[in-house]
Amino acid sequence: MTNVMNSPNVLDDGPSDYQKARIPASEFETRDDYLDHELKIFSPRRWKLNLPGRDFSFEWEDLVPALAGTIGITVMFSAVISAYAAGFGLDQAFVIENVRLELMVSATLFVILVSGFLNPRANLAGNHGPMIPLIGMIAASGGHPLALGIMIGIFGMALSLSKGGSKLVNLTSHGVSGGLLIYLGAIGVLSQLGQFKDWAIANGVGPVFIVVLMVTTVVYAYLAKIRKRWMAIPVCSGLALVISLAMGAPFEFVTSPGLPSFNPMYWWGETTGWKLGLPDLSHFIAVTPFAILAVGMWSPDFLGHRVFQELNYPKEAKNALMDVDDTMTSVSLRQATASIIGGGNVSSSWGTFMIPSAIAKRPIPGGAILTGVFCILLAVTGYPMDLTVWRPIMCIALLVGVFMPLLEAGIQMVKDNQGAETAGICILGSAVVNPVFGWALTMLLDNNGLIGNAERKNTLGIADRIIIPGAAFTLCTISMLLVGMIPGIPALL
Repeated sequence: MTNVMNSPNVLDDGPSDYQKARIPASEFETRDDYLDHELKIFSPRRWKLNLPGRDFSFEWEDLVPALAGTIGITVMFSAVISAYAAGFGLDQAFVIENVRLELMVSATLFVILVSGFLNPRANLAGNHGPMIPLIGMIAASGGHPLALGIMIGIFGMALSLSKGGSKLVNLTSHGVSGGLLIYLGAIGVLSQLGQFKDWAIANGVGPVFIVVLMVTTVVYAYLAKIRKRWMAIPVCSGLALVISLAMGAPFEFVTSPGLPSFNPMYWWGETTGWKLGLPDLSHFIAVTPFAILAVGMWSPDFLGHRVFQELNYPKEAKNALMDVDDTMTSVSLRQATASIIGGGNVSSSWGTFMIPSAIAKRPIPGGAILTGVFCILLAVTGYPMDLTVWRPIMCIALLVGVFMPLLEAGIQMVKDNQGAETAGICILGSAVVNPVFGWALTMLLDNNGLIGNAERKNTLGIADRIIIPGAAFTLCTISMLLVGMIPGIPALL
């Protein structure tokens, strides 16, 4: 029987360019050479049907970012919904059901359909980690999750359609990018270490912290040495699970199989779901600064993820790099859709998928489809959700899969004294206020030759030097002033 996957597709007159350029892995001296070749010949169709065998392939390396992304997104979804639940007085059962809803909606409509089949250059629409600390403030200020989701979707689509996202990425130099990644990586590492240590001490298993971290450090270093660092999340998380259980750390399965409600009126009823009812005008006004801030954070977030591809992919693999504007479109649509159905997540580019995927030298679609399948299985079975949010697994997964790679990538991007100066200012601004402020301020200064390479301003027009960076800095600063994110200045709203 003819193999349909490898034969000319019935939708075309003959084999695709990808099919013509494919060479069996056995023809290459190393696996890395084969993966590099796959990236070079990858040429997906934008917002058209892409099929396995015709436009991309599945490789066993796709399993690692899929597992890492599934673990990471469940952790992040749980953090957002738990913060909302605390603010609105909702119980753990609500958190589990809403996380399940988010997993199902993300997996079916956007992870598999969009990033897997329709536009494999759009990174998966995941979670907006930097917004998690603000969830309590949103609830306290009279914000409504549905209003927030709709406003983020509207602002995000406006930025995407105007190509503003890619423009901001192109105006961010390596020094600014390096400083941003170093700060995010360092802060994330310290945060996860602190949370893991506190958890271990509180549960009477203090030695678990140091033993798991020592083993993780050795294994992570070895994986880096043999150039298999993309396996860090499943390997290190698995070791953390085994070691923690062996040393007596408390754990039990409590989440049973099931499906969430997909009825928006249940989630946005006055006595069911969120128990908030539908939002009114005051709710939309209250969430507007937070929505602007969330979308303002997207460009540096997307930039950090694309950088990993640029660092690990061959230079000829331009078609495999995530498209910032298409990713922004997908994230915006996913945000509005999931919020209307009943979800509470705040969306952004999916870092816990993209970072290991880039390190593994794989394009987006194969891993995206597998991630979507894993998310659906996780949501339906229920029990694995308890593992993904267990502190040893959660902290180790984020450490080796997100924050250490961020830190390392940032260091790699700082290549000279001028880059170090720019990175230092970015780190300072991020530490004083937050990463969005640090990024916007440093981009404005850098593009005008006030820091870093003084010749940079001569290569840019007035729009790229002043108007766009100035507007980004002004908009971000005003948004932070309104919601009280500038230290020492009370919220203006």
